[in-house]
Amino acid sequence: MIQPKINYRAVAVLLLCLLFLSGCATPVGVRMVSPREAYQGSNANPLGAGVASDQAKYVLNRYYLLQKFDRDPAAVIADLHEKALKDDRRDILYALAETSYLYAGELAKGTSLEDRGLAPDYFLLSSLYAYYFLLEERSEPSPTAFDHRARNAVDFYNYGLWQGLATGVEGGLVLEGRTRKLPFGQLSMSLDTANLPWKMEDFEKFEPADKYEIRGIAVRNRTPGVGLPLIGIKKKSSDMFSSGQAVPVTAFLRIRGNLASLSAGGATAALELYSAQDTSMLPLKDRLLPLETDLTTPLAYVLEGSEVWDFGLSAFLGREINKTADGLYMSEPYRPGRIPVVFVHGTASSPIWWTEMWNTLRFDPLIRQKFQFWYFVYTSNKLVVMSAADLRDALREKVAELDPQGKDTALQQMVVIGHSQGGLLTKLTAVETGESLVRAMSGKNLDSLKMPEETKAKVRRLAIIQPLPFVKQVIFLSTPHRGSFLSKRWARNLATMLVRLPATLLQTTTDVYGYLTDDIKRILGGKSVMTSADGMSPDNPLLTTLAEIPLAPWVKGHSIIAVKGDGDPKRGNDGVVEYTSAHLDGMESEFIVRSNHSSQLNPLAIDEVRRILVEHLRASSQDMVKEK
Repeated sequence: MIQPKINYRAVAVLLLCLLFLSGCATPVGVRMVSPREAYQGSNANPLGAGVASDQAKYVLNRYYLLQKFDRDPAAVIADLHEKALKDDRRDILYALAETSYLYAGELAKGTSLEDRGLAPDYFLLSSLYAYYFLLEERSEPSPTAFDHRARNAVDFYNYGLWQGLATGVEGGLVLEGRTRKLPFGQLSMSLDTANLPWKMEDFEKFEPADKYEIRGIAVRNRTPGVGLPLIGIKKKSSDMFSSGQAVPVTAFLRIRGNLASLSAGGATAALELYSAQDTSMLPLKDRLLPLETDLTTPLAYVLEGSEVWDFGLSAFLGREINKTADGLYMSEPYRPGRIPVVFVHGTASSPIWWTEMWNTLRFDPLIRQKFQFWYFVYTSNKLVVMSAADLRDALREKVAELDPQGKDTALQQMVVIGHSQGGLLTKLTAVETGESLVRAMSGKNLDSLKMPEETKAKVRRLAIIQPLPFVKQVIFLSTPHRGSFLSKRWARNLATMLVRLPATLLQTTTDVYGYLTDDIKRILGGKSVMTSADGMSPDNPLLTTLAEIPLAPWVKGHSIIAVKGDGDPKRGNDGVVEYTSAHLDGMESEFIVRSNHSSQLNPLAIDEVRRILVEHLRASSQDMVKEK
């Protein structure tokens, strides 16, 4: 027997290889990861990581389609679609939502027009498959809230709807009734705007809210649910604050017909548009679904690059070119049964400085459902009593216009919130002055002044004030009830030199100058032209008198006083107003916030406003029940 010849060199190489392999990882094993890596790995999906999830891979692998999907995704999706028509397992629908979304993304990045044109159809398919996974009746029950796939499927529905409707010029959204031919069947869509308080012709276009990041606002307020959050961009208006130039809308595609109907071309759907300010839940069959909303992005969108940022200072200086008229503006359409909250800005300011407060308050479901927000715009260089008279007139006219028959009891529970000078205007909606301001100004009662009747009528409107019966709560933020220590004579003289006053103000101040007391004339330094800076001087006897006048018996007042630093608040100030000037006796509440003068931006001050509104809602609800 011949013994084989042994190749000792080959044996040595083989042994070395075996020794080398014994120190390497085995084909199957584990690797230690951090909790963050573990979470990212277990939650990887097409939306976050651009890859299929383990749950989708499970289905693909079950049918031996995992590798084929990389080579021919369209064929795999077609194969899964056919299986879903015959196989009742719900996980096939989930895998279809993921694979359609992944393939749509690849098509959207393609170089050919044909591929890019096909992408919206697959995105829409992803949305439809997700809808069926969540809601179609099958023998297998719908996923529970503990199933990761449920939230993922909602996201595929929402994001698929965004990109599935982006069939307009340069990817613009097309929100209209039409029939969409899809790779598998077709869908006939109608447009339903019954729950939209605006007309479609009021809008210039709609943009997906998630298309934008925000800046300059502390929190992006969103609610999770189903639907595509939109920015409804209204056609340009000269009233930059009226009813909102961009409003939060959510689109929901309600599908009628199952997967088989879709394949046969018989499925229909209604593209429903909702005001995100009014609707939070959607009825669907025997359940209620939460609506996905984004209340902040439309607000940030309309303020991006807006000239309104310069409005406050330019209006104060009298140099604005395209000035929005002074007056009362509504941030949204009038809704009976909701209590008005009126924001009144301060000196050289504008309504945009209420953005942080408005963004926070209206995100609260209770506040959003029970209150409506209005803004008063005024040229803040005018005398306080003149702007206050305009505010009272505007509020009376708006209440009469909206509710001529007096049936809406909510309008009779109005809350007025004023910051800085706006707080002085606010107080002048809620006090009965009698002749006290006239005497402080002239030393006499009005009838004793020998002035033309026309001038007396002006003075009576400005200084003999009756409280508005429908104002029930007033909130003062950083308000200089006894003047600002910054309103020194040099500052007032500088304001007089810089400010261009309107002719009506010049005429009014000139008319009354001769009737002023010598003390007031000394404060003015002999100049007959008066601005709001003169009105907020600590030496002004009108302010001293107004500070001592109590609110009307039916009005509750609240002071939010800003004080910088950590010292004794009663000895402090906010950089503009001393505590001793902002404090008023007889208030329902007083809240100290450690802040500079812009206290309306402070989260603690905003939360205090919310507390006041909730308390007012409780009290006013009891009052309205008694009236009925």
